Amino acid sequence: MTASDGGRPSFGMPRPGVTSPDPDDSGDGDRRNGEAGDDRRVEVPGGGSAEESLPEDATVDLEAERAASGIDEILAGLDEELVGLAQVKTRIREIAALLLVDRVRDRFDLATERPNLHMSFTGGPGTGKTTVALRMAGLLQRLGYLRKGHLVAVTRDDLVGQYVGHTAPKTKEVIKRAMGGVLFIDEAYYLYRAENERDYGQESIEILLQVMENQRDDIVVILAGYQDRMEEFFASNPGMSSRIAHHLHFPDYELDELLAIAQMMLRRQRYRLSADAEQTLDDYLRRRMRQPRFANARSVRNALERARLRHANRLVDEPGREWAKDDLMRLEPADFLASRVFSADVDGGGERPGAPKADERPAHSDH
Repeated sequence: MTASDGGRPSFGMPRPGVTSPDPDDSGDGDRRNGEAGDDRRVEVPGGGSAEESLPEDATVDLEAERAASGIDEILAGLDEELVGLAQVKTRIREIAALLLVDRVRDRFDLATERPNLHMSFTGGPGTGKTTVALRMAGLLQRLGYLRKGHLVAVTRDDLVGQYVGHTAPKTKEVIKRAMGGVLFIDEAYYLYRAENERDYGQESIEILLQVMENQRDDIVVILAGYQDRMEEFFASNPGMSSRIAHHLHFPDYELDELLAIAQMMLRRQRYRLSADAEQTLDDYLRRRMRQPRFANARSVRNALERARLRHANRLVDEPGREWAKDDLMRLEPADFLASRVFSADVDGGGERPGAPKADERPAHSDH
């Protein structure tokens, strides 16, 4: 089977779970395992490979197809790496199911147009957007929708030049690096500055629009940023909005989720909290969540990094004393209480701060 005219991907799939009435079609061991010696793969124009069509009366075991694709490993990785985000994970699984079924349909010559896979990720900093984008790149590569499955993460500064004739080559160079994978544009709304008619960001947007439409078989673009700012961006750029098929929102983490994230980070680094330090970290996060520039998991990571610094300094500052293994692993309240968070006035706290103003970039202060 050759690639269809509708821009379908070239899968080169293994063939688990296929039941064919033709005994000669069952294949040998190499074919069943999807190894490189599978002689049923045929080259298609533009590179890649595709399999021959299945007979009309063949059946397919989707569970086996799913297992062979390796997507469960990627989805399990999301669960292991990210706390919460139930709705985001559900949407990722739905997209994976659609693409899996689509590639099986393709083998029955039930060809449809390649689905639009460009996405928008909205939410505050530290909510897992980049991690999910990276996993999405791997998932699309496993399912045959991307050649490489790598992630290129950029901001306005990587795309927009500072003088006439500078923006186009910068944008095209980034796109070239991202071909075959995912281009992740963080704080995408900074590309468009309506207050400045001479801003070069619009030129970058126009190039991106062309690529998102004409080369969508070879690149997936994910635009990310604060939800309200992204809505304004799409309202000002309807062409961009119309090219986005999937909108995923990443909510701020709740306190219990932040504490779970902290414990996960500590386990990975072979640290632990004493009972008193657990309560101190709880207090720290309650205070920090009410202060400006809170960055969810990023702020948790920063807090733990600084606690490790204080912990190490505390141990080194007691010469002549010997330390056990548990001492080297255990963080105490003193490792957190030195933070400015505990000296800051947060009585007038309340709701978390909103998105930054148009001329501000989010900064982070978790000392």
